[in-house]
Amino acid sequence: MKISVVIPNYNGEEILKKNLPKVLDAVGDVEVIVVDDASVDESLKVLKSFESKIKIIVNKKNLGFSLAVNKGVKATSGDIVILLNTDVVPENDFLAPLLSHFEDDKVFAVGCMDKSIEGDKIVLRGRGVGRWNRGFLMHSRGEVDKTDTLWVNGGSGAFRKSVWEKLGGFNELYSPFYWEDIDLSYRALKSVYKIVFESKSVVVHEHEKGSIKSTYSDFDVKAIAYRNQFIFVWKNITDLLMKLDHLIWLPYHVIAAVLRLDLAFCLGLFKAFILLPKIIKSSNIEKKLFVLKDSQLL
Repeated sequence: MKISVVIPNYNGEEILKKNLPKVLDAVGDVEVIVVDDASVDESLKVLKSFESKIKIIVNKKNLGFSLAVNKGVKATSGDIVILLNTDVVPENDFLAPLLSHFEDDKVFAVGCMDKSIEGDKIVLRGRGVGRWNRGFLMHSRGEVDKTDTLWVNGGSGAFRKSVWEKLGGFNELYSPFYWEDIDLSYRALKSVYKIVFESKSVVVHEHEKGSIKSTYSDFDVKAIAYRNQFIFVWKNITDLLMKLDHLIWLPYHVIAAVLRLDLAFCLGLFKAFILLPKIIKSSNIEKKLFVLKDSQLL
């Protein structure tokens, strides 16, 4: 079983200096591909100092997380692709427990235990849970004492490349970021593949040092998250009763957003609506692989 690692980067000059040597130590002698998404800092200079150990792909234009990762995965030669964000550092013994799950041919993805540094505390993340509530999928952190998960994090997880290609990888409608990993995992589950959370594969995640917070305003991040929440529902939910539930609750959510002056929600809805033809086209392609109903998962 051949392993490849893909790391997307945007303006990560300082964090690359700090974390890339640790990543290379942790993964050992495997293929490592870093996709630079048109950084405007000195990221390329830093990456070239490691070019004897890594393969560098340079985007001339900033494409966003989904497109950068898809480009990196396409270039890999491994059977299993490990995705790591630049602000993620794996512990040295993380590989073996992560890879052991792929002995089961139906396993598509395995997520790591994420030691998330948030302010002055560490929160254990990596396992996701979700529920259908008032017409939307509501997702949240799950307790890390179980192995089932609703999704595998796109910044600290391992994926079987053959299934990745069959599913089409990250859907690029979610660009520049958020929900693409939940979407891919959900489509895999509906297509009767397995995804797993492995608490023994540990990574340290310094969220606040990532490129999103340094590049986008809080309002922009919120609007993108809202937009992508709509995209997820419109593209993936195929149960008729759940579709009706979404439509029934939608006026309530719009009125509530207006009353609380939540302009990000309104902008997110508007931007999702503009993408509706592409969402419908994408849904018609992806749902051909679906076997399970939404009600069986949520």
